[in-house]
Amino acid sequence: MTDADTLAPPTAPGSPPRWAPITAVALATFTVVSAEMMPVGLLTPVSKTLGVSDGVTGLSLTITGLLAAALSPFVPALIGLRDRKHVLVAFMLLLSLANALTALAPDYPVLAVGRVLLGLAMGVVWGITAGLGPRLADGPRIALATTLIFSGVSIASVLGVPLGTYLAALLGWRSAFWALALLGAVSAAVLARTLPALPVHERGRLDRIADALHSRGVAAGLAVTALVVLGHFTGYTYVRPVLELDAGLSSGVIAACLLVYGLAGVAGNFTLGPAAGRRPKAAVTTALAGVALATALLPLLTGSVVAVLIALVVWGASYGGVSISTQTWVRIADPTRIEASAALWAGVFNASIALGSFAGGLVVDRAGTHAVLLTASLITAAGLLLAAVTRPRR
Repeated sequence: MTDADTLAPPTAPGSPPRWAPITAVALATFTVVSAEMMPVGLLTPVSKTLGVSDGVTGLSLTITGLLAAALSPFVPALIGLRDRKHVLVAFMLLLSLANALTALAPDYPVLAVGRVLLGLAMGVVWGITAGLGPRLADGPRIALATTLIFSGVSIASVLGVPLGTYLAALLGWRSAFWALALLGAVSAAVLARTLPALPVHERGRLDRIADALHSRGVAAGLAVTALVVLGHFTGYTYVRPVLELDAGLSSGVIAACLLVYGLAGVAGNFTLGPAAGRRPKAAVTTALAGVALATALLPLLTGSVVAVLIALVVWGASYGGVSISTQTWVRIADPTRIEASAALWAGVFNASIALGSFAGGLVVDRAGTHAVLLTASLITAAGLLLAAVTRPRR
């Protein structure tokens, strides 16, 4: 029996999609990504308060990413026959608790425990939400539903971390995590109120992971995902030093450039998302080509603020469509195992984030900022080549 048989669709074929639960899931993805990335904007104040280095504090981001990556592929098997709605609500509450513990942390070990709990919550939430589009909509509306769900990721990049950083500047870094704890509780309540029951009729099994990987389309989609996310985070993690040292931009101009980048990412999500539902391969190759081109050209354009801004817009718009287009590729490649392949995709995505940041650090320390962007471009170009010579198989 396949996932198509075991996942009971709450929306009857031909009926209108349920936009309230779809929006609720988007709020959950926004909350998860904001919580994961918040230490990026708060490294210095957290380090000073807890008496550790910036590097040690930065490990709190690695902890969550690696745990989520390790857990996501096994979520369907671990949660068995439990209603996906109840599991999602419970782990959003765990996410809220994790952020509250981080806000209360008197020292780094307690903060690390909070981030471990956050990683566990993230792994389960990503393992479920990545495949919810087809369960909350049907037919041609699946692409739009999935686009809306993943819009939470793009919007978190634009609003989540900047708002948390601003709040921390006014009230201290702990206030940002208290806000995330409150947002997690609100998200859980909204999910409980709006999500329909999401039952399954057969216990998830670990062998479904291997079964999904036997599909060439799924395996290709996962490899493409790994390469583009690895390439992106190899470069983007260190984009600020590029803008500051090479382009000579002030902190205010850099903030404006990154805001424009984020807004372009939201636009890319809503542009490439619907396109991915119709032509997934074209959407994926377009997204990867944009990321590869922008990261290759940015080091050559640092003499002009306008040119830098254009490169960032191309990069942001292209990467904004990566999540939805690659996830759609994997879903279409094996529609009989949607939950298993979506969980695998979430694990690969999170692992590539952690590895990309780590790889970028190694390159930038040894060869500088130009080399790190060139490396990012080459990795992404490898993903583009793979996407060009493969395809999702229906």
